[in-house]
Amino acid sequence: LKEEYLLTGELEPTNDAYALAKISAIKLCAAYNKQYETNFLSAMPTNLYGPGDNYDLSNSHVLPAMIRKFHEAKISGADKVVLWGDGSPYREFLYSDDLAEAVVYLMERCNAEELRHSAGDFVNIGIGRDLTIKELADIIRDIVYADVSPRTCAIEWDVSKPNGTPKKLLDISRLSALGYTPKTSLEGGIRMAYEDYLNRN
Repeated sequence: LKEEYLLTGELEPTNDAYALAKISAIKLCAAYNKQYETNFLSAMPTNLYGPGDNYDLSNSHVLPAMIRKFHEAKISGADKVVLWGDGSPYREFLYSDDLAEAVVYLMERCNAEELRHSAGDFVNIGIGRDLTIKELADIIRDIVYADVSPRTCAIEWDVSKPNGTPKKLLDISRLSALGYTPKTSLEGGIRMAYEDYLNRN
């Protein structure tokens, strides 16, 4: 997804209210900058995870929910974890500290007018790579079960539940051109997120 794709098609129906709120904020900042010569910068992050995440299974996002499900299966000795869909959708994940660093980087090195000419009203922030939900589940299971041998927890996919959008991947070429590259690997970030979960539960 390139920045210029925004508003070139219909909003995704299950996410339209949330998307509209975010788009309104981007447009508000752009209007303030034009009318009052303010210097608001807008960033569009991909899926986030990291310390302080929400692990509530009723309203958390996919990555922290998986951390909790695999941990609870490990502690209880369950032989399987049930996950939604079939595992085929692709998603991109950014460690929250990398987002914070990227935002500070942009604030210290860019102004809104320069950013508008190079990237439009906002800039994507992500890692520029995705993986399937199935691949993500395998990584999280391996990290949670790293101290257990053999790793006996199976994954069962509940195909009666929705998959969601097949693919969500940001084009981060403009962010890269501005000189910022996220530092945290997915595996390293998940290990830190799992440690955070253990420390808080």
